[in-house]
Amino acid sequence: MTKKKRPESKPKCGLCGKTKNLLKTECCGQWICDDENNYVPFSYATNSCSRNHRRYTLCGYHYAEEHEGNWQDCPKCRKAFETELYVYYGTNEFNFEKLQNPPVYKPTRCSKCGVVIRLGTDTHTISGKEYWCEECGSKEMPKMLR
Repeated sequence: MTKKKRPESKPKCGLCGKTKNLLKTECCGQWICDDENNYVPFSYATNSCSRNHRRYTLCGYHYAEEHEGNWQDCPKCRKAFETELYVYYGTNEFNFEKLQNPPVYKPTRCSKCGVVIRLGTDTHTISGKEYWCEECGSKEMPKMLR
């Protein structure tokens, strides 16, 4: 005789699975860790489920900007970001639901050395219409400050 699995009655964070210190997101009503206090300002750490969803998803952006309708088909959200960042914010690991059929885009390349820069995750510098990788940016910034 096999035991039937009982359905889980305890809510858990939809991103990391933890079951303690949770709250529901304002944007989409999903259970998430109440952990923004873990984030150290200007550290760029991604150690807060709540902050990550609020700051690095189209869902969080759509809610904060008070757009109408669903984030998945919101023209204002689509126009707010260049395609690479739009895709990143709609498909990264901080989403409860990921963007279906994200648009195709050409990778961003450093204007100086040509290396591919992943705008959502790689350190980079923007100067006018140019993107510089971390290495080239660290060489070019001192020149600009002279």
